[in-house]
Amino acid sequence: MAVYVDPAIWERWNRRWCHLLADSTDELHTFAAGLGLKRSRFQSKPGRPWIDHYDIDEDRRREAVALGATEITWREVGEQTARKRASALAERQYAAGATTSSTATNPPSDTSS
Repeated sequence: MAVYVDPAIWERWNRRWCHLLADSTDELHTFAAGLGLKRSRFQSKPGRPWIDHYDIDEDRRREAVALGATEITWREVGEQTARKRASALAERQYAAGATTSSTATNPPSDTSS
């Protein structure tokens, strides 16, 4: 399971916060459940799975690292996000192309005769 935490730099409610990220949404939810995070804390945008994450405070960040989360830099977050985005968009293009090409190679038969 590949789960990551970025630096805790966001200040709110007298605490510092960061992001809990993973290579897949399933890995993210599994790890978050192990930390005791509620699914309602999950942050996602429809059609943009490359930005799925949980916000966690410094204390939870330490727990996450103790449980095996990898600490990464903001640069690494950007690189990871770009890879996940490119992969998701390529999958969409492939799916759209597969639909188009199957229609082109197997046109509907003419049953009017």
